[in-house]
This record gives sequence, C-alpha cells and structure tokens, in this order.
Amino acid sequence: MEKEIGVTIVISLLMGMLARIYMMRVDTRQYPTHPQGIVSHLTLGLIASFLGAVALPALWEKEFSAVTFLALAAQQFRDVRNLERQSLDNIELTELVPRGTAYIEDIAKAFEARNYMVILTALFSSIAAYVARGFDSSIFVQGVVAVIVGYIVIIIMKLALRRTLIHEIADVIPAKIEFEGPLLTVNGVVIMNIGLENSRRIFLDKGIAIEIIPKNEDASATLGNTGQRQAIQHNASVQLGIRKDVDEPDFTPVARRNPDNGNVVMALIPMYEDVNLLVDVINNTPVLESAKRKTLISNRKGDEI
Repeated sequence: MEKEIGVTIVISLLMGMLARIYMMRVDTRQYPTHPQGIVSHLTLGLIASFLGAVALPALWEKEFSAVTFLALAAQQFRDVRNLERQSLDNIELTELVPRGTAYIEDIAKAFEARNYMVILTALFSSIAAYVARGFDSSIFVQGVVAVIVGYIVIIIMKLALRRTLIHEIADVIPAKIEFEGPLLTVNGVVIMNIGLENSRRIFLDKGIAIEIIPKNEDASATLGNTGQRQAIQHNASVQLGIRKDVDEPDFTPVARRNPDNGNVVMALIPMYEDVNLLVDVINNTPVLESAKRKTLISNRKGDEI
C-alpha cells in the first residue's frame, strides 16, 4: 500500500513539473530571464507540484490538515504575484520604452495562474491513479492512467490560459510617415510635434510605421486602452531595437488612436528597418486581460442574433 502511494505521489509530482516546464518559455521579450528567472519559477513549480501530488493521499489517510497547507500555498502564490509585480516595477525605470503597469500586472497574473495549473495537474493525476487502484489495477496501469489524465489536464489548461493576440482582433498594415510642418503624422493621424529638423529627417529616412485596424467594436475599445498601446510600443522597441537613448523624447514610439474610426497608428525608428517584421511583432503582441472590453453595441448585436 505504501509503495502504491509513493508511486502515485512521484508520478503526480512529475506530471506537475512537466506542466510547468511545458508552460516555461523564454521568448523574445526575455522574460523570465535566463537562468535566474527560470530556476526561480521551476523551483516554485516543484513546490506547487508537490502540494498537488500529496493532497489526495493526505486526505485519503484522513490527514485533514492538508487542506490547511493548500490554503497556505494559495496565499504564498498570491505573494509570488506581488513579488513578480514588484520586481518588474523596480526595473521599469531602466527600460527605454517602459512596459507599463497594465503589462506588468498581466505578466504577474500569468505566473500566478501557472502555479495553480501545476497544482491542478498533479492533483488530477493523483486522483486518476486512485480511481485506477479502485479497479484493482497494477501499479503500472495506475501510472499509465495518471500520466494520460495529467497530459489531458495540461492540454486543457494550456488552451484555457492561451492569450489572445492582436492579429485575432485587428488587422495590422504598413503605414506612411509624413510631416505637416513640425507635426509627425501617420496616415493622416498626428503623432507628436517634432521640433528639430534633424529629427524630422531621421524619421523620414529611417522611420517605419503601422496602422492597426480593429475588426469590431470590442477590438476598438480594447485598442483604446492606453495600457494595451504601451505594451505594443514596448514589444516593438524590444524586438526590433530602437534608435534612441535616454532623454531623446523625439524618438520614443507613441501609438495614437484615430478618434474618428478607432484605428491605432504608430511610428518607430528601429535598429532593423523592416516594416514587415514590425507587422509580425504587433500581430503577435498579447491582448492584455485588463484591456479587454465588451461594448454595449456588440452586446445588442448578440441579443439580435
């Protein structure tokens, strides 16, 4: 009996860790950092996996204090979210183009949710093993069932936590940079006042621009969120590089909204002057949870349908 419990815990622990590794990815945003950030998050994933793996065996043995440990774990992972937020806030001033508070909050919530995903994966794997044991199955069969169920939970949670990307709510197209006197415009929308003639020449020679066209009213309201636009500006500057330094406000990318139609335009002077690459970057920028909107107009349309 003890051997079976041990095997169940080990398999559930491994499935939980597999879930965390599956969700771990150092992408073009370079977060989490490598290797310190990865080690930190994998360690937290191990703790979360262990909690999920031992929860059911503890309750099975009438160790009801296990529920208390799960409650404490939930509190600790909320603290992890606060630490992630604080860490990103502390380095925000070092960014040439800041992430913005909305983007930081979205990242912090994502890492908190992934720890809960690890707990659920390990817990359901453990439950599956115990159910298989009820049919007098061998340890091998219990292990296979636990692995299959754990894998299914990982896939479901991965789909549930999948982020919406900009290309799903809007069309991104190249745009034209022009000047009306000192006013920088993109497809007729005024971006900012560029007073220095040399800066205007740099924009015309090296600048590229895009226009983001929302697909519906909800998308228009989402793109109107300043936090969402800040995330777009940050991703573009990080992934393409930016020809600016500290105290050069003329070259800071600014995403402006056209009040007439809800379209968003942005001009950028990147290190890599490839407008198609800029389009790809914007298309793959995540839609922030805090920026998502559901307008009254779209609700009425839904009622009509």
